[in-house]
Amino acid sequence: MANDLFSSLRTYLNKVSEGERTPAELANALNTWVKQSGDALKSKIDEEVNSTVSRMGFIKREEFDELRAELDALKKTALKKASVKKNATTSKPTSAKKKSAPSKKGK
Repeated sequence: MANDLFSSLRTYLNKVSEGERTPAELANALNTWVKQSGDALKSKIDEEVNSTVSRMGFIKREEFDELRAELDALKKTALKKASVKKNATTSKPTSAKKKSAPSKKGK
């Protein structure tokens, strides 16, 4: 199918007028052409927007959300490690205390 709308319309109208195609077939072909053209245009716009946004240094919302989730996970891991380390330093076993020499009171 031709990429130009007017040439496509001209071609289909000629086929309808010559009896090669019915108006329903024409409508169906035009609907298909419009859908394909719209999809191609959306794809091209999406590519242009993504390349422009990347050049400007921005990221997509999905990428931001992934980074935020990763940061939150790292913070949780760091907090757990810090609390485990703090608990290990504050709770030393009491049985390992050194015995002191007996005092010489009362002599």
